[in-house]
Amino acid sequence: MLITQESASYQDAVPPGGQPPWLARHRAAGMARFAAEGYPKRSQEAWRFTDLRPLTASVFPPAPPDPVAVDAATVAPHRLPCPSHRLVLVNGRFAPALSDIGVLPEGVWLGSVTDALRERPDLVAASLAEGEASLAALNAALFADGFVLAVEAGVTLEAPVEVIHYADMGAPAAAHVRNRMVVGAGGRATVIETSTGVGAGWLNTVTVVTVATGGALRHVQLQRDAAEAIHTSVVRGDLAGDARYESFSLMAGGRLSRRDIQVNLGGPGASVALNGAYLLRGSQEATFAPVVTHAAPHCRTDEVVKGVMQDRAHGVFLGTVRVHPGADGTDARQLNRNLLLSPTAWVDTKPELEILADDVKCSHGATVGSLDEASLFYLQARGIDPATARLMLVEAFAADVIDGAGLDEPIRDHVHGHLRSWLDGLEGGR
Repeated sequence: MLITQESASYQDAVPPGGQPPWLARHRAAGMARFAAEGYPKRSQEAWRFTDLRPLTASVFPPAPPDPVAVDAATVAPHRLPCPSHRLVLVNGRFAPALSDIGVLPEGVWLGSVTDALRERPDLVAASLAEGEASLAALNAALFADGFVLAVEAGVTLEAPVEVIHYADMGAPAAAHVRNRMVVGAGGRATVIETSTGVGAGWLNTVTVVTVATGGALRHVQLQRDAAEAIHTSVVRGDLAGDARYESFSLMAGGRLSRRDIQVNLGGPGASVALNGAYLLRGSQEATFAPVVTHAAPHCRTDEVVKGVMQDRAHGVFLGTVRVHPGADGTDARQLNRNLLLSPTAWVDTKPELEILADDVKCSHGATVGSLDEASLFYLQARGIDPATARLMLVEAFAADVIDGAGLDEPIRDHVHGHLRSWLDGLEGGR
């Protein structure tokens, strides 16, 4: 997409009036920054393994404000099998008729960005920052909606928040979505996002997370976009002392996808768990790029990410853990394991540690391999046909990271269902 086209989209997307001056300033600054930087380039270290031509060679105007007719039956298969506070966004805009937020406990605010601009503009303003990178800056200029969750100190939201991003744009278009999650001191919440849909489109999301002292947020992102879709996502998190952020990402859809997770452990005792899997076939390309900054002492990072690639699929893992001076007592563990099911599939993996403190325990590693022939022989010797034996081993490899993510049983079973659905599409089926 040409940058001049994006500038035109910005002019069309920003209504005359109808938004507070501070938001107009942020939009203008975002557009100016994107115009100056352009799209990420492979000459940049963080992007050198990612082929952005499916994005940059096409035109994706903002999705029209009037969403297509998506009914409840279309969304139903993607819902959680347990009670939840549900928001549905269609082509990047809140769809009240498909949503069911339900009754919220005192001390919890949940709704769309559009509603938050009227009722809690402070939450939206805090999701915008100066100097955002290229695609996040473009998001700031063009976002139309998103979701906002605020949990006050000491409040536990028992049922999960469920957010479904459904795309059916008719023609190639872009949905820029900005989300905000805040958990107060000692608060607890779980959020599950699912992206899915039909057709070719671009979903570009930015999610800003703040967890106060002793708070905890569990965040699950399930990406099952249409085969021709493009999905770019940035999650920025800031954790105070003894706060915890648990993230699980399943990337199993879309032609091109990238997930950047940037977490700052800003207070002593903060901890983060970043787990996930990218499951790719055909000519899919996916990049998982977590960056954790240890800026305070006695913080912990646990990171396990697995990849399965078949056909001509390309997976990328770019994991970085930075330990700043004074962050003594850091405990950081990072592991990326990859399984190649075809000779033409490949992966680029680059785990990194940047340590500028003493008295730390840090480890990282990466593996790339194929299915174990001895295990295949063992299963076949017991009467299991070769195709089923192969699928059993692939499922066991990927299921391990799901089971290790500490998800509650209904959510864990739901994620396993997505894994089984993906396995059904592997060569040979189930």
